[in-house]
Amino acid sequence: MAQIDFMIGIVGFGGMGNWHRETIANIEGLCVAGIYDIAEERNTYAKEVGVHTYASLEELLEDEQIDIVLVSTPNDLHKPIAIQAMRAGKNVVSEKPVTLSSSDLQEMIQVSEETGKLFTVHQNRRWDEDFLTMKKIFEEQQLGEVCRIESRVHGSRGIPGDWRQEKEHGGGMVLDWGVHLLDQILLMMGNQKLKNVYATVTNITNQMVDDGFTAQLTFESGVEVFVEVGTSNFISLPRWYMIGQNGTAIIEDWSLKGRIVRATGINEKDVVPVRTAAGLTKTMAPRRDDTIITEELSIVKSDIRDFYKNVMKTILKEEEPKIKLPEVMRVMKLMEAIFESADKHEVIHFE
Repeated sequence: MAQIDFMIGIVGFGGMGNWHRETIANIEGLCVAGIYDIAEERNTYAKEVGVHTYASLEELLEDEQIDIVLVSTPNDLHKPIAIQAMRAGKNVVSEKPVTLSSSDLQEMIQVSEETGKLFTVHQNRRWDEDFLTMKKIFEEQQLGEVCRIESRVHGSRGIPGDWRQEKEHGGGMVLDWGVHLLDQILLMMGNQKLKNVYATVTNITNQMVDDGFTAQLTFESGVEVFVEVGTSNFISLPRWYMIGQNGTAIIEDWSLKGRIVRATGINEKDVVPVRTAAGLTKTMAPRRDDTIITEELSIVKSDIRDFYKNVMKTILKEEEPKIKLPEVMRVMKLMEAIFESADKHEVIHFE
């Protein structure tokens, strides 16, 4: 039998709560002590898969064998449950978005400091291989100096028919998917200051919360980043598109289909015009094959289980947390700037 070093209690056993259970089952040294959920059908399911159920949140927090509490409830409940858990002596992992405002997050951070308990956020898409692959291309300057990055996710089913459609529960796509894409971009850009933010939101299928958004981010180096989430797109645009001085990189979708096209350095002296519907153009004519090189993507591999391995080592004071709270705060303030920009129809000066 594998050694168990840490026990985790899961509060909120919906789709993500169960995803955590399945992931934790394959992590040495970590075990699920049980779950608490207000929905009877989720408690029934927990019992079917052999997981203990607690009758109340208080009962879960009173269980001395639990070292870590995972909060995977609707977004508006993250703050009160996380604070209650830390004050009960538990380390806390919160699902994203950590809460609904930067002021709420500051209160959670203060409780973590007061209690000395680890408080971190499951920003799981830092481990997405599409993101890590584009991050490597950017950092290694494989395209030369990058001038523009596009990051987007598109769907065509609107917002799921649950609490994600309701503003009071922290619904909407900025808080749902935006928190991931923005976190990825800020991590990719490193220590660069984000100077300006201009954003719009859509309400195509839902009038209560945003069902999509676009954000134009301008960094101090001049790099422009376009972030987009759409839920009414029946034809999806590429997941990633990066333009550099010497080439372009693209990742089409979750399958990691993509490529890099770079200039070889051979000068095209005699460009053959291409005939368009109403005239000729040299500017938009395709390059000759001998002036470009097409390369397969070198995919960066990752393992999401490293998140929890880091959580355990952080508690043991053996590592620094991979998800740092100042980074989480920066993303939260950026989401607030996006809402402000969309509401005022103005550019927001961020940093």
